[in-house]
Amino acid sequence: MTADWSKIEALPATTLTDLFAQDSERLSKLSLDVAGIHFDWSKTHLTTDMVAAFEQMAKAQDLAGKRQALFSGEVVNVTEGRAVEHTAERGEGKPESVAIAQASHSRMRTLIDAIEAEALGPVRHILHVGIGGSALGPQLLVDSLGRDDKRYDVGIVANVDGVALEDVFAKFDPAATLLVVASKTFTTTETLMNAESVLQWMTEHNVEDPYGRVIALTAAPEKAMEWGVDETRILPFAESVGGRYSLWSTIGFPAAIALGWDRFEELLEGAAEMDRHFRLAALHENAPALAAFADLYYTQIRHAETRATFAYDERLRLLPSYLQQLEMESNGKSVTADGEPLGRPSAAITWGGVGTEAQHAVFQLLHQGTHLVPVEFVASIEAGDTLPEEHHRALLLNAFAQGAALMAGKQVEDPARSYSGDRPSSTLLLDDLDARTLGALIAFYEHRVFVNGVLLGINSFDQFGVELGKEMAKAAEKGGQTFDPSTDDLIKRAFG
Repeated sequence: MTADWSKIEALPATTLTDLFAQDSERLSKLSLDVAGIHFDWSKTHLTTDMVAAFEQMAKAQDLAGKRQALFSGEVVNVTEGRAVEHTAERGEGKPESVAIAQASHSRMRTLIDAIEAEALGPVRHILHVGIGGSALGPQLLVDSLGRDDKRYDVGIVANVDGVALEDVFAKFDPAATLLVVASKTFTTTETLMNAESVLQWMTEHNVEDPYGRVIALTAAPEKAMEWGVDETRILPFAESVGGRYSLWSTIGFPAAIALGWDRFEELLEGAAEMDRHFRLAALHENAPALAAFADLYYTQIRHAETRATFAYDERLRLLPSYLQQLEMESNGKSVTADGEPLGRPSAAITWGGVGTEAQHAVFQLLHQGTHLVPVEFVASIEAGDTLPEEHHRALLLNAFAQGAALMAGKQVEDPARSYSGDRPSSTLLLDDLDARTLGALIAFYEHRVFVNGVLLGINSFDQFGVELGKEMAKAAEKGGQTFDPSTDDLIKRAFG
């Protein structure tokens, strides 16, 4: 069913400064505190009337019913005929699926206990190979939460470029390295090529029984066994858990072993708290829904083609990359769930960076360029360092000041020095960047993507767009294929 945008399109385009002037309660109406995160959308163009119009649209699009279907384990990914059950991995879903997820987590913990007891020999390094969600999620967790933890050195490699592997080889001792192969289907070309190169590296350095030092994370355990992994070292997860939603499953193994089991459980608990909020809160006070309403206003009404997230915390430097896949692979679609042309913009192009360095790289365009770019700031009240307090104070004040400047602008006689203002931003301010809060933050983004997809009428859970290029690469590898003149010439120049 196509959504009716007429009520939202008819709303006046009032400036942000006027919106604040007209409503003394604007801040309280457009801010929330959930799971250790303060959300502030008051510097977006959302209004009470606009939120009410989006709530009507959500009712017409049966958001409540589709949300219930998501949590009940019904078929939500209609093009592939699958349930979507990543929430079951954190205890919120169909009871049978939750039980299966808990059994998988228990198996993972048992294997971690065995590794820590040196059942696989001495292990100091974890070399995790995967791609897409099988790498981005674990990498975000380890980089965000594991900087001060010396339990294990973790290297996560996704790129088939051999330089990425050799960088890790230079740092790791092959005799003390555990290879973790993460692939939902266990057929991913890049991942298996990287895994075979790791085994070769181990063999060349006289590691006895390299296959005995392999852990497989997969929804296809039989494929892993065919490849050579012993069944006792295979950690399965459900077919209904999509790759970019899989860090909660056994795909999170490198984080669970590197950070410790208690912190992995805290991550799941934080996500479950956000699940309950999303499932139970009314839409006008529901964090994922309000964020999606703002997203849709800017893409559909103001024709913003991009959205930027800036992490004012070095520990969250990988968050923009993580969100690129989550949002663009989920909602970068041109047809509805019924296969009809979408007929309007889909997801915005997601990008971003790390403050304060991004201010000196890209904020020129955000303040004075011709593009409208909604900005999201993510920061933590508690510092992640032990340096003098002024470091973190300066960091936070820069984030807050950028949002204020985008909204207020500044008019002077010299046009080159003028700022138009009325540029929107939202702020997510964490009490602290710990495992529980990070879990809630990531779950918030997942549900935000879901609401966006439902209101656009698309299926957020397939990703056929990644297949064609992979098929053509395989065809090129086999040889004898003719492509367009440009591609044929590039292949000839590279390989003769």
